[in-house]
Amino acid sequence: MSVAVARPPANWAEPVRMLASRTVTLSLVELQKLRSDHTELITRMAQPVLWLLVFGQIFNRIRAIPTGNLSYLAYLTPGILAQSALFVAIFLGIQIIWDRDAGILTKVMVTPTPRAAIVLAKAFAAGVRGLAPVVVLVPVALLLGVAITINPLKLLGAAVALMLGAGFFACLSMAIAGVAQTRDRLMGIGQLMTMPLFFASNALYPIDIMPAWLRVISQVNPLTYLVNALRGLLVGAEANLWVDFGVLLGAAVVGIMGAASLLGKLVR
Repeated sequence: MSVAVARPPANWAEPVRMLASRTVTLSLVELQKLRSDHTELITRMAQPVLWLLVFGQIFNRIRAIPTGNLSYLAYLTPGILAQSALFVAIFLGIQIIWDRDAGILTKVMVTPTPRAAIVLAKAFAAGVRGLAPVVVLVPVALLLGVAITINPLKLLGAAVALMLGAGFFACLSMAIAGVAQTRDRLMGIGQLMTMPLFFASNALYPIDIMPAWLRVISQVNPLTYLVNALRGLLVGAEANLWVDFGVLLGAAVVGIMGAASLLGKLVR
């Protein structure tokens, strides 16, 4: 007669603790890299300012794009912030390929570190990089007469939205790196994707003036929801923040899972 022996419950908290601990450690390493290379952050700040000063000023004068109660500069500023997050993050997969070529990725992956922790740390670093242009772009926008909120909660919400958006695009880049395997292929795929993602969003113009087929693409483009959230928080445009943040969070979760599942292909 067999006697059933009760097994102790599985310690489900241990994997969560490991994931959190390794993510924090690797995120601190990524921050150290940023502190040692200020040039990258400075160069990332120049492009969005040029977009606002040149493109924004011209289209603000000709008033060719309907933006409702907002001036075109006010309409454009959140779009340029979102564009900066996209451009910073979409090539972050190159870093993970560099880490593989240097042997760093292999050494990390043979430890008990969860792959999701590696992806989360890189996504966090992309989010910090995505925030860097804010330091220059917002003061420039204020000097140009854009009325940006000073509400600290809204500013914090905008920062969270930027980090979520940059994190998703960084995960997308890492997932592509797992498939592309080389820096050259990743650069080509990244360049192929960047412009369609940007122009098939509402960063430069409202969805209402798009052709029907482009509206469909825009509705499933995470960049559109990032722009919507930033416009609602920073310049007071109408926005459904629950939907915007829900899409951004969902996209980030899917991106983390996808990048983590493909990360192993880089070290085979």
